[in-house]
Amino acid sequence: MNGIKEEKQKLREYIWRRLVEEGVARFPPPYGRIPNFEGAEIAADRLSKLEEWRRAKVVLANPDSPQRKVRELALKQGKMLIMASPKLKRGYLKIDPADVKGREREASSIKGAFKYGRTISLDEVEGIDLVITGCVAATEGGVRLGKGGGYGDREIAAVRERFGDVAVATTLHELQILERIPEEKHDQRVSIIATPRRVVRVQE
Repeated sequence: MNGIKEEKQKLREYIWRRLVEEGVARFPPPYGRIPNFEGAEIAADRLSKLEEWRRAKVVLANPDSPQRKVRELALKQGKMLIMASPKLKRGYLKIDPADVKGREREASSIKGAFKYGRTISLDEVEGIDLVITGCVAATEGGVRLGKGGGYGDREIAAVRERFGDVAVATTLHELQILERIPEEKHDQRVSIIATPRRVVRVQE
């Protein structure tokens, strides 16, 4: 099992380094993070055109920088936003779009979510229609690679356990799509990948 963890870490370091070398990494520096990237807003816009997005009334999203535009669009389009707190230290934050009209960009940040949202547990949520997760990398087959803390997998697993087979989407740069990522038993897959260039729908 240690071999798989080492291989995953090498892949993370490869992605972080490559994003910097290719000049597409944005602030904050990618190392140790879900990396922010040039074109994150275009990827978010592509995601927002999909049927799964349009149908979703409640969206659960990760708190990382590259998915900030996704969270902002959810609020602007009247979707209830459930945001995981960093490292799940304070559970989840529920942000009602009706409470943040005109302030959606601010409310989509971590600081803004704590300011305008209220802390809840998943038990208080009646349903989630779409999960947005952050990835360091993913394959076209839906295997995802997080930053190593296991929080994304825990979020997705908790939603699927409670609400069934909810679609899970991520936004990535093309450079973050790999041919192969080793999987462990607890790893959760994504079903939709949006990049600045295209949308990948994972075939079951």
